[in-house]
Amino acid sequence: MTAKRFRILSLLSCIGMLLVLLAGVTVTNTGSGEGCGTDWPLCHGKFIPAYTLESMIEYSHRFVTGIEGLLVLATFVFAFMMRPRSREALWYSGGALAFTVVQAILGMMAVIWPTSDAVMAIHFGISMIAFSFTWLLYAWAKRYEKAQAEGEPNPAAVHLGTGAARVPAALYKWALAVMAYCYVVVYIGAYVRHTSTAGGCIGWPLCNGEIVPELTGATIPAFIHRVAAVLLFFAIVAMFLYVRKASGSRELNGIAASALGLVVAQILSGWLLTVTLHNEDVYVFTALLHTIIICILFNALCLLAVRAYQLSRR
Repeated sequence: MTAKRFRILSLLSCIGMLLVLLAGVTVTNTGSGEGCGTDWPLCHGKFIPAYTLESMIEYSHRFVTGIEGLLVLATFVFAFMMRPRSREALWYSGGALAFTVVQAILGMMAVIWPTSDAVMAIHFGISMIAFSFTWLLYAWAKRYEKAQAEGEPNPAAVHLGTGAARVPAALYKWALAVMAYCYVVVYIGAYVRHTSTAGGCIGWPLCNGEIVPELTGATIPAFIHRVAAVLLFFAIVAMFLYVRKASGSRELNGIAASALGLVVAQILSGWLLTVTLHNEDVYVFTALLHTIIICILFNALCLLAVRAYQLSRR
């Protein structure tokens, strides 16, 4: 397989994983998790489900996940067959495959056996990590294709990029810490979604008209999520300023700037969620927008951490 074809395959697996994430969010927000009953992989004992909205949404999620599983498997096989073989490509493709299998197993268990909201929130987090591996693989494939086009004798080993500047090791630790914290914020948000407690905070930016509301019932997880999101914003602002000061890499500066723009967009999409909370037809789409932005933000932070690590070891 040529470098260009591998890049296209990795792009398709990345897009497919995003569709899996969005399909899962749609299942949750439309209450279609039991659209196929407790049957898996069949739907109410049939290969073709009954034509109800809930069963079609749930079965579509399963279908997209199945196709994506084949794409992820194909990328791993071709990465393994690549000559010369790249450990980085194998790590990304293998990670995507492993987490895709884990998320499929968790999805099966959620259908067959009653599953807590905390576990279902983890299910989303696992899917997002699988998406991140496909994103990192696509970023690697672009560098690989460029290196091959420039006549690099061993393009599979190229990970620094043309004109890359060395960066301090502390920058990688910063990026890793912010990435880990972002995952915590994502998990809290997924928990709020699965417990349907978003209505615990009415209004924006205040919660129920107060800076610190009465912390009871649904208000607790909703308010914790808002506070965590604000702290994430300040963490990314600090990281952006540190990258600009400590790094001479245009690539890292660009990724950090993208992360800053994405966290602002994520906060605004959170405002849209509060506005459309009681309009179910619109809320489904604003929830999807919120999911897309946070997934891309997390991936940007992952890429920043990986590239900072690589550039610090030059």
